[in-house]
Amino acid sequence: MTLIVPATPVTAVNLAHSSVRELNQLLHDASDGAAFAVTSPAGSHNIAVGITAGIDVSVEGNVGYYFAGMHQKGTATVHGSAGVGLAENIMSGVVHVTGDASQAVGATGHGGLVIVDGNTGARCGISMKGVDIVVGGSIGHASAFMAQAGRLVVCGDAGEALGDSIYEARIYVRGAVASLGADCVEKEMRPEHLTELAELLAGAGRPERPEDFRRYGSARSLYHFKVDNAGAY
Repeated sequence: MTLIVPATPVTAVNLAHSSVRELNQLLHDASDGAAFAVTSPAGSHNIAVGITAGIDVSVEGNVGYYFAGMHQKGTATVHGSAGVGLAENIMSGVVHVTGDASQAVGATGHGGLVIVDGNTGARCGISMKGVDIVVGGSIGHASAFMAQAGRLVVCGDAGEALGDSIYEARIYVRGAVASLGADCVEKEMRPEHLTELAELLAGAGRPERPEDFRRYGSARSLYHFKVDNAGAY
């Protein structure tokens, strides 16, 4: 006897007829396991912010600022591109953009996984505090500025001042790095880092090989004030 498990019903929301506020209230009231298909986002801001349940949200089209900000559980996917502040202050769960994303992806994120299949703008991973970010393309300047914890994986190139004033976050870049920021240096790629990177790439559905990446992190020379380093502060 074959047990047939009924599929989870999907709630459709068309933002041409409903407001973002109405959508977000619907998502906040949802229980674990619910699924939502959102259409006609038209670049609207603040879609799917503050999700606290293990739900699945799929958006067809481009979104504006702060998509999935303060994300705590479940999965939020954009089949398109996203504006500034994607998944800002994410705590856990998964946020996935199939196109490009603008500045400040995953800013101040404490946990979870942010995936951008395309490119991102400047300050990707700024002040990240434990979030993992995987970018299929390239990232802009000043990315991982003051990054405290977490991992940033870049399958393309990185802009200028990568990892400026970085703490203990780890950065993996497959392509070229325009320049490194203050106290950010290239580091040895040890076996545990290859294993870690392989898991991150697999979790993001990426085909790249860990062996093709380089690792960057803190030189730890700015942890304590030294007059000789005054110009770097």
